[in-house]
Amino acid sequence: MDVGRRCIAVDVETTGFSASRGGRVIEVAAVVIENGRCGDEFHTLVDASSPIAAGAYRVHGISQTMLSGQPQPDEVWTRFRQFVADSPLIAHNSSFDSSFIIHELGRLGYHLPNPWHCTVKLGRKRLPQLHNHKLETIARHLFPDLPPDLRLHRAIDDARLTARIWVALAGER
Repeated sequence: MDVGRRCIAVDVETTGFSASRGGRVIEVAAVVIENGRCGDEFHTLVDASSPIAAGAYRVHGISQTMLSGQPQPDEVWTRFRQFVADSPLIAHNSSFDSSFIIHELGRLGYHLPNPWHCTVKLGRKRLPQLHNHKLETIARHLFPDLPPDLRLHRAIDDARLTARIWVALAGER
């Protein structure tokens, strides 16, 4: 992919670990990458009116109380579609994020034809020496001075890290 072209790093946090088993998106973030720079951002919690599995809560720490009064899925996904337009989408473990995003959009009758790229796959290709290719592992390898207030497993910080990883690794040949 042309690294100068507008693309968007995305991340979601969910009520469970599978969209096909009823998991819903409760936080979504997107970061524009253009000409090797991070730009505009989209971020919101989502009141999906769905219980949060204990295992998912342990990962992201998002509670039902935090979702009270947040935008409903129809509002969020309409705005998300406008934000991403037809740009290629990038996610860390894109099969996970894309399955949830496509499921949420499908519930509203929307289709998402955007191409997807995966920073896990890119990391495995460019950094085979790492002991794993988790987002945090790749990020700490590339950017040793990550901010101390970084909130891993929260959508906006994970989308920002994914964008930075994409910029650092996608331009290499």
